[in-house]
Amino acid sequence: MLIGPNFKPYYAMDRGTDLGVKSWPPNAWRIGGGTVWGFLSYDPELDLLFYGTGNPGPWNPAQRPGDNKWTSGVFARRPDTGEAVWFYQSSPHDLHDYDGINESILVELDWQGKRRKVMLRPERNGYVYVMDRASGQVLAAQPYVHITTSHGVDLQTGRLRYNPDKDPRPGETTRSVCPASPGAKDWQPAAWSPRTRLLYLPHQNLCQDSVTYETSYIAGTPFVGTDNRMYAGPGGHRGLFTARDPVAGRKAWQVEEDFPVWSGALATAGDLVFYGTMDGVFKALDARTGKLLWQFKTASGIVGQPVTRRGVDGRQYIAILAGIGGWPGSVVSADLDTRDSTAAAGFANAMKGLKEATRKGGQLYVFALPAGEAR
Repeated sequence: MLIGPNFKPYYAMDRGTDLGVKSWPPNAWRIGGGTVWGFLSYDPELDLLFYGTGNPGPWNPAQRPGDNKWTSGVFARRPDTGEAVWFYQSSPHDLHDYDGINESILVELDWQGKRRKVMLRPERNGYVYVMDRASGQVLAAQPYVHITTSHGVDLQTGRLRYNPDKDPRPGETTRSVCPASPGAKDWQPAAWSPRTRLLYLPHQNLCQDSVTYETSYIAGTPFVGTDNRMYAGPGGHRGLFTARDPVAGRKAWQVEEDFPVWSGALATAGDLVFYGTMDGVFKALDARTGKLLWQFKTASGIVGQPVTRRGVDGRQYIAILAGIGGWPGSVVSADLDTRDSTAAAGFANAMKGLKEATRKGGQLYVFALPAGEAR
């Protein structure tokens, strides 16, 4: 892990010797460690590289007592040597598959009268973390979706305060687990606008009922120990696109979507924000108000990331790859039978109706912004 004498986590829960072994049952770390499959961010002034870590295995937490370091958190490292500088575990002893792989957005904010270099991390556990990126201190943890699995984050200890009523218990059904196992926001990246000072979050509004059971490790096969049945959260819509003001700690505006918003977000200097929907609509909104300005129906659902570039003609272009897929889109891409409510780790139950709303496909769309409006 390249943890040495310069490793100085801000919180006591992440300090100690050999935590990557001691925080697991004997040798369980060998088969249960979280992978790195998300995003990298780099601060050239601090010379720090940031990345998040995945959930521990199996999903059944009763088989792995302890905090299960170094899963479901974020590392800061020296890029030249890989040496760890700090770590923060957002979901110790992860109970609900709340990976820490989401993006680290590096911005400067006026925070309580002081200009600070912070990291914005919209975590799967339902909170947007505002963190000092030099030290790993959590300055705020702001809920951005309906949460039943925890009661907030203790800013003194850094620890997530789990709700014991929603703890998985082997052989029992735990109901109304919110957010569901893909979290409040999975891999789909948020966007930051230095003009509006808003964070744009594409995410889901899903809850689930869960049953855990003991599972055995067999290399090359699923190592889960949980059956989930996901469904829409409060309001009945399964997706949300939310603009948040991290300094004020509140949402500026929000758009409800029928399906989870599994597309990335893109904010431009022309005060536009783009995202796609799983039923195949590519949208442009006013970044300040959330007003829908334009939309285009694509041949397949969108789970890709919008990108922008300036062409050789000087005009600005926006591109999006349409083609349903991913975990929630597998009911279409893999033609799953939604009568099995636990298929796709429980997404099949939540994605009923998606087959009627879109179809398989893969197509790149490129759009030009009106001349004179490109920024």
